[in-house]
Amino acid sequence: MAWRIVCTGRGGVGKSTFVALISRYLKPPSLLIDLDPDLSLADMLGFDFHREGKRTVCEALYEVVEKRKSGESSPLITTQDMMESLLWSECLYEDGSFDLITLGTKLTEGCLCFPDELLRKTIPKLANNYANIVVDSPAGVEHLNRNIVPVINDLFVICDPSEKSIKHILRIKKIMKEVGTEYNHFYLVANQEFDEEAEEYLKNSGEIYLGKIEYDANVEEYNLKGESLLGLPVDSPALVSVKKILAKAGYQIKQK
Repeated sequence: MAWRIVCTGRGGVGKSTFVALISRYLKPPSLLIDLDPDLSLADMLGFDFHREGKRTVCEALYEVVEKRKSGESSPLITTQDMMESLLWSECLYEDGSFDLITLGTKLTEGCLCFPDELLRKTIPKLANNYANIVVDSPAGVEHLNRNIVPVINDLFVICDPSEKSIKHILRIKKIMKEVGTEYNHFYLVANQEFDEEAEEYLKNSGEIYLGKIEYDANVEEYNLKGESLLGLPVDSPALVSVKKILAKAGYQIKQK
């Protein structure tokens, strides 16, 4: 059964960067699930879904809805079954040590409830095929209300040095308690904007503080050029700090 890792936090704190960086050190194979509509994780990993003939979950859902409207699909096959088939065949990007599924931008009317529910039901089935399932959450807490991953082993909350971020930690715990999300570990991680004084607040918060993702000019340069963060040198400050964070959380680090 896969170890379930969820990364969450406010918008712009560096969740996708953190997920991309830890993917280098996790025991393979891992499945990365990007719930952020802007496809930032795929970009950071250098994945081009369309070039590889893959689609986002929302793109696949749009096709299913259009087929339903035109009468092309059999009424005996449910939308759920059609989507599960497409999820395996056309939405799963396979890349050796880890695979990727991206929710994508909503192309149909209504909210993201159905694609979120699809992933909620499918994740347990996928869990048997991977050592880790890593979820890159969208900004905010709405995805937590939907309880997409009801059982979490490690929850990493990426923080920025602001009062809103601190309040966000409390909201996360409150919502998870209300919807019944279970978790083994609740970890705080500081982003690059923290100074030593701000870090002290997280250290004294009563939660488990793992450390800070160090500022790394390489990360900015790679993102600007559209290069994969998987190509960062091993002595890159962000990579070194993330490696320490994982080690502090008890992970066996894959050397790379």
